Amino acid sequence: MFETLTATPPDAIVGMIKLAAADTNPNKIDLGVGIYQDPTGATPVMRAVKEAETRLLAEEDSKKYIGILGNPAFNSLFSKLMFGADSEAVTSGRLAMAQAAGGSGALRLGAELIKLANPSATIWMSTPTWANHQPLIGSTGLEIKGYPYYDKQSQRIDFDAMCAELRDNAKAGDAVLLHGCCHNPTGADLSEAQWQTIADLMLEKNLLPFVDLAYAGLGDGLEQDSFGLRLLADKFPELVLAASCSKNFGLYKERVGLVAALCATPEDAELANGQIGLTMRRMISMPPDHGAALVAKILADPELTADWKTELEDMRVRMTSLRIALGDALLAKDGRNTNGQMAAAITAQKGMFSLLPVTPEQAEKLRSEHSVFLLNSGRINIAGAKVETIDRLADCILAVL
Repeated sequence: MFETLTATPPDAIVGMIKLAAADTNPNKIDLGVGIYQDPTGATPVMRAVKEAETRLLAEEDSKKYIGILGNPAFNSLFSKLMFGADSEAVTSGRLAMAQAAGGSGALRLGAELIKLANPSATIWMSTPTWANHQPLIGSTGLEIKGYPYYDKQSQRIDFDAMCAELRDNAKAGDAVLLHGCCHNPTGADLSEAQWQTIADLMLEKNLLPFVDLAYAGLGDGLEQDSFGLRLLADKFPELVLAASCSKNFGLYKERVGLVAALCATPEDAELANGQIGLTMRRMISMPPDHGAALVAKILADPELTADWKTELEDMRVRMTSLRIALGDALLAKDGRNTNGQMAAAITAQKGMFSLLPVTPEQAEKLRSEHSVFLLNSGRINIAGAKVETIDRLADCILAVL
């Protein structure tokens, strides 16, 4: 029977990991995989996570199921972190929430809920967007369309084109997928004024916000990175959130995420919770608990929360300083200042990712001739760089341009 299956195309990121691992150049720079790395190139377990695991091991007395909506303490505490503990979204009883298998699981559950509520909805996604957004959400059967977002030539958000596309072509009841912060793959985030404008446009058009918040705390800080989500929650009667703990808690392999639906009434939230639970039951039955229990333990303890926030801020500051250093190096080495635009863009962007203005052929040259590993799209993970490799990285980028 299985001989009828067709071969699957190779995953670009998995392929990049293999290429980088096989390269024997001691000066290679791996900017491909989307994980945080410290100055030594390691992805360590955060201090607060280690302490929470120690406490959990001492206290845990059962491995019984936690229920189809996941860990209730995690759902409550993490939603407060995202929306604000005293926000109307949290205190009104209008939130339907479930623990998900990472941000990816949250996106899929959110999309399934949208499909149940409105099977004819179109999901609008930015161009470009995270490579897995379209297959992950599109596999629900919902129609996917793109709105302009980032112009690679000018290396800035084409906000006018974004607004024009949604204003002219999105229909009432459609959902708009918005990156809450640290846009993947560009690192280019909406300003507060742009968030206000897009919110007003979506209200006018009766469009549903679908917010992907995978990197909270790694852009401008936890509070600032939640600005867009909280603005939308204040303005809209309904929205869907998919949030992740992979990056900001370093819980990549634990697969911890949250799907939340803000509903018009508490009664609607009960209905949404029931449908999310039924969908979860049909897909995986019960979510795992270990990672969610760790996040709940951290957020329930003021000392652990404070230590986690301190380490998260250190991560954010490190990536910001690497951006500034790379921008400065590009300017210093480019005597004609032909790449000042690129340097300014890299410096201004947020979080892990930037999109270099390179062609696939130039990206291949960076890999094959310089042992600098990045995706063909030009996406780099700035956390893969080190202070001591910034000068070489700038030289290599300028060499292929």
